[in-house]
Amino acid sequence: MKITKICCIGAGYVGGPTMAIIAQKCPHIQVTVVDLNAERIAAWNDEDQNNIPIYEPGLSAIVAEARGRNLFFSTNVDQAIDEAQIIFISVNTPTKTYGKGKGMAADLKYIELCARQIAKIAKDDKIVVEKSTLPVRTAEAIKSILDNTGNHVQFQILSNPEFLAEGTAVQDLLNPDRILIGGDPSAGGQKAIQALVDVYSNWVAPEKILTTNVWSSELSKLTANAFLAQRISSINSLSELCEKTGADINEVAKAIGTDSRIGSKFLKASVGFGGSCFQKDILNLVYIAKSYGLNEVADYWEQVIIMNDHQKKRFANKIVQTLYNTVADKKIAFLGWAFKKDTNDTRESAAIYVANDLINEQAKIAVYDPKVSHKKVLNDLDYLETRTSDKNANAISSFDSPYEACKAAHAIAILTEWDEFINYDWQQLYDGMQKPAFVFDGRNILNKTALEAIGFVYQGIGA
Repeated sequence: MKITKICCIGAGYVGGPTMAIIAQKCPHIQVTVVDLNAERIAAWNDEDQNNIPIYEPGLSAIVAEARGRNLFFSTNVDQAIDEAQIIFISVNTPTKTYGKGKGMAADLKYIELCARQIAKIAKDDKIVVEKSTLPVRTAEAIKSILDNTGNHVQFQILSNPEFLAEGTAVQDLLNPDRILIGGDPSAGGQKAIQALVDVYSNWVAPEKILTTNVWSSELSKLTANAFLAQRISSINSLSELCEKTGADINEVAKAIGTDSRIGSKFLKASVGFGGSCFQKDILNLVYIAKSYGLNEVADYWEQVIIMNDHQKKRFANKIVQTLYNTVADKKIAFLGWAFKKDTNDTRESAAIYVANDLINEQAKIAVYDPKVSHKKVLNDLDYLETRTSDKNANAISSFDSPYEACKAAHAIAILTEWDEFINYDWQQLYDGMQKPAFVFDGRNILNKTALEAIGFVYQGIGA
């Protein structure tokens, strides 16, 4: 099957960058990204490519190269579905906030809406690709909806999970560790798999393209995120022990990271992990295990989340305790709000929860993040529903300059590991602060010796 037209439903953190790379590497394929959010589509189509809604290093240049040539962003979902041979579903699958599975299970209402829209519009055979992170056997539900349309259209459902890390998504797409494609073992399923393999083969080596059944593919995504998150929670659990015993978490991580059986990645102690994937995927895994009566398995993985929540709360408590057991009416400057550097994504960011705890203690929070707007900061706090929007707005402010954010502050808290934070004029920051001036380095990126020489009281994680 020669693929000439691809549609992606969902112009978010996965759909936008993934389709931009496919369009760049496959100029013979028309790629259309559709979304019902007109504001988001308008941002993707902004004449200044630097105003696209997702910040990833290198992404704006790729969008500028392909947009208008064979990459298009549109709100006309029906037309894109009708014309495409391959339809990627890349919509949000948040954790349920209601009903059975509340707080753990994935909310699949957007997936089902996509399936019903495809079923309604499709007039010829389609390959439907799960790109969103989904529970095992979701493909079965999608196929059930599609196969009962009465239109006599043949659908093949593939699972093609993303393994992107925000901040390095472009490089992850250009040079992936692997591309995973799961499909039905039937002749039709294998033909559909090969069609998608042929798309990726335009730039990915054959040995890096793995094919499985659809269930293995779906579970592999959840498992990968669970394993990575478990490593972060494991090293963070030891950071607290290091602080009590005099050990240094960086030295411990380096020592065990040199063991080839363990490796060095995801052994960086911090205030805790965030992002759109780790927490919801682990909770989804916990829910699946519990639904099969595997309570010990569920308890094991749930502990990863418990450890992560503990680390964030411990960081907030340390700030309160160090500032003489009260932060009431004290200005605490947050450097960073995004969940990690090189992205403007704030979902499940540690900064949200640390700020929430400090506002409960009546602190005044001043935020500087190079890529996150004040509107987003307020939306993140309001989402917790801890207090009214007005009270959040009175407790937190954002600044365009780190020096303004830190002016007259009692303490600085590093919540995101942006590289620029390391190179600030820390003497100038110190001179403008209340004394004693405290730095709480939630990412262990600063030079403790240099800061203490200036006069800061420095506290990192795990040392």
